[in-house]
Amino acid sequence: MIYGITLILLSIIAVPSLILSKKPNAKELLEKVEPYQGWIGIVFCGWGIWGLVMAILNVGWLTSAPIWWITLAAGNLVEACLGFLLGFPLINKFFLSNNEKAREKAVRIRAQVAPKQGNLGILGIIVGIWMIVASFLFTIA
Repeated sequence: MIYGITLILLSIIAVPSLILSKKPNAKELLEKVEPYQGWIGIVFCGWGIWGLVMAILNVGWLTSAPIWWITLAAGNLVEACLGFLLGFPLINKFFLSNNEKAREKAVRIRAQVAPKQGNLGILGIIVGIWMIVASFLFTIA
């Protein structure tokens, strides 16, 4: 359930234009979060990657709980992608500053994915809600 909640929160940060069109008074809150957006992105990117690793390590769940495993893997993939998009400026600054090839590759990946950030954020909200519902429906004992 915590993965679903955090994915929804991350998605809300990723799609501010959608939220501002629905609730104009949310602009103040989003402006308060903006300076920390890069760090939030790095943390969630790492958390999403960790979740993907855990999904791969628990691939045996495909036989006992396939819907939950797919939900967990999809949620963590969306979380890692959104985290990468939000944390890209800091990732580029701290981790890729010495390696020019890695920096160029990261810039190309971001250029391909960045236009889809809004859609990815909406997908994140939907998958996050499903993760919360699925955590009640499909628990692993």
